[in-house]
Amino acid sequence: MTEVKATNVHWHDGEVSREDRNALLKQKGATLWFTGLSGSGKSTVAVALEKALMEKGHLCYRLDGDNIRLGINKNLGFSADDRAENIRRIGEIGKLFVDTGVIVLSSFVSPYRADRDNVRALHAESDMPFIEVYVDVPLEVAEERDPKGLYKKARAGEIKNFTGIDDPYEAPESPEIVLNSHELSLDEEVEVLLAALKEQGII
Repeated sequence: MTEVKATNVHWHDGEVSREDRNALLKQKGATLWFTGLSGSGKSTVAVALEKALMEKGHLCYRLDGDNIRLGINKNLGFSADDRAENIRRIGEIGKLFVDTGVIVLSSFVSPYRADRDNVRALHAESDMPFIEVYVDVPLEVAEERDPKGLYKKARAGEIKNFTGIDDPYEAPESPEIVLNSHELSLDEEVEVLLAALKEQGII
């Protein structure tokens, strides 16, 4: 699906650098990639962190799985190939935001390790900060929460290829941050993330 079809295209550099944009915003662009089961709390903590960052004067933007699938990725389903393309596109979008100096909060189940590693590599190629945040909860906790009623539908056979039920979730092997959202309060999770951003010189 990622076959290169465009030919005779070349990157066009401008006269404004990433460092210039970072200086303007008084922060560094970076991608925080929240991954975990549906119902783990990825979107919840990303929403809270977005608010906290904005209150502190930092420009950020949240890329959420369902929101993206309602727009730019509405032509993709949930097969392994479509999931890979979904994550690839998000990785490229994230890079554009990071290049402008924006802090990107990407919340996606992104169940396959290889797909997440590909996004990490995309950022590394351009020397862009990439912070993988594993929102780790036991399946039974996520299923008990079931905020969208998806686990119930998956158990009933109404949804196929549902991560954690009939499709695998490959946990990160060495994420920068692990949040056990069933053990921490939302405020505590946000404090962990803010501290990490300060430590890495993003804010």
